[in-house]
Amino acid sequence: MESKNERINLKNILLIIFVFSTVLLLLDKFGIFTSFFILSSNDIGKKVIDFINNNLVEPGTYAKLISVRDMGSYYEILTEYQGNKIPVYVSKDGKVLFLQAIEITETKKIQKTQNVQEVPKRERPEVELYIFSYCPYGVTTLHSFAIVGKLLGNKAEMKVKFFSDMHGEHELQQNMIQACIQEVESSKYWDYAIKFQESVYSKCARSRDVNCDKNESIALMKEIGIDIDKVMKCVEKKGKELYNRDVNDANRYGLTGSPSLVINGVKVIRFDRSPEGIKRLICSSFVNPPDECSQTLPSSSSEATGGC
Repeated sequence: MESKNERINLKNILLIIFVFSTVLLLLDKFGIFTSFFILSSNDIGKKVIDFINNNLVEPGTYAKLISVRDMGSYYEILTEYQGNKIPVYVSKDGKVLFLQAIEITETKKIQKTQNVQEVPKRERPEVELYIFSYCPYGVTTLHSFAIVGKLLGNKAEMKVKFFSDMHGEHELQQNMIQACIQEVESSKYWDYAIKFQESVYSKCARSRDVNCDKNESIALMKEIGIDIDKVMKCVEKKGKELYNRDVNDANRYGLTGSPSLVINGVKVIRFDRSPEGIKRLICSSFVNPPDECSQTLPSSSSEATGGC
């Protein structure tokens, strides 16, 4: 459990970061950094630590200079404040102070790195994706999940559940429509889910119009060959019951954000939202992975990585 001192130190660190970000424009405006380019790396380090101690830290406390490293195109200045080591960076021309340095050539590797979480294995895994139907992060994850559903839907129990209507009445309606398609036309649901983003969400998300959502959903169901009458009768008679069931299931797992993923009764903390990433995760939950797991799916997608 986090101690009180740790919380205080974290608060101080965040305060420093906030103040650093706030004063950057002022520093450049008044030319404070313009003289750095004529100084050595040691002089730059001293200048930065003096500035921190004179302007940023709490009265009676001091930051300490640990080291200055020439990183090629910038300097890394390692400071210590209240027991925490905090690196800051200064460009070679001395005009920009920043708090993180990432090589562009390394970003692809960073994006593909994810923590491996153990999930229980079953002969036939149960996989549940929980989203809000008009959450942009949920919608893009749904697209990836549906691609995997087309591949593994006959090998695992894969389900999409909807547990919020925070975006409006149109979202509640869409929640019920998708729940009912899975209820009465489950074999065609993945085709609907794959095309939902382009055919319905892209046209109705901005307007939040209930009629837009209904009309575009019906048009998509017609295109796929889904029995529209069966689905809409289900929405009318059973839609809220199915929606409330999903909400209760989400509450049981303590889920609060879209998208959330539950595999074999365990909430997945972090996961790669690409089709290939989701496929690998699900395949790892089989006692004996099926042959379909050897197929390669797209490993990148355009989804945002946040949540609602």
